[in-house]
Amino acid sequence: MPEDPSDPDVEARRRAETALAAGDPSGWFEPLYAAAEAGDAVLPWFRGEPCLELAAWARDNPGDGKRALVVGCGMGDDAELLAESGYDTAAFDVSPSAIKAVLNRFPDTRVAYRTADLLDPPPEWRHAFDLVVEILTVQSLPKNVRGTAIGSVSGFVAPGGLALVSAVAEESIDLTTWAGPPWPLNGAEVESFARDGVAARSLDRIRDGRRWWAEFTREA
Repeated sequence: MPEDPSDPDVEARRRAETALAAGDPSGWFEPLYAAAEAGDAVLPWFRGEPCLELAAWARDNPGDGKRALVVGCGMGDDAELLAESGYDTAAFDVSPSAIKAVLNRFPDTRVAYRTADLLDPPPEWRHAFDLVVEILTVQSLPKNVRGTAIGSVSGFVAPGGLALVSAVAEESIDLTTWAGPPWPLNGAEVESFARDGVAARSLDRIRDGRRWWAEFTREA
């Protein structure tokens, strides 16, 4: 079947292919966000609302001033939800244009947004957050850098802290017809967030088995 040029995923894939060919696994985000900011592209993952599972989780787990970090914050909906739920929230994205857009979208935000790279994060973030949220970000990176990205996420979790991880389940798709990005995570990859003293608390398939939802903790 020929590609539909109006499909926003097609444009994202083309930009990803260009960045990967240049040896830059996350280099496609900035040009895509910049084009979206100029009105020349669409963000295929943008829904204008927080992740449904995270919203349900936050209703039962108020922050009470705990420190939270949102990985690959994009347009900021998940980070804003956590701030509203009482978390002292930081959030980052590799794209400066994404951070600019989110600050324009939420000019009175309480979230500390900044540009940072999951593959080379600030060292002061190691073991620094009571809650770490990684939703559909690691899956946007190719498999050859997954280990580094997953290690960074686990490394953010403070003693006694929790990481929430969500990704499309590789087991639910036909890999022979799938063209990334994203490149969904399989069960072994999700389980591998349990490293560096972090252990799995739960690992579930949700949304009719199409999505992983996992919780990981570091001992106090």
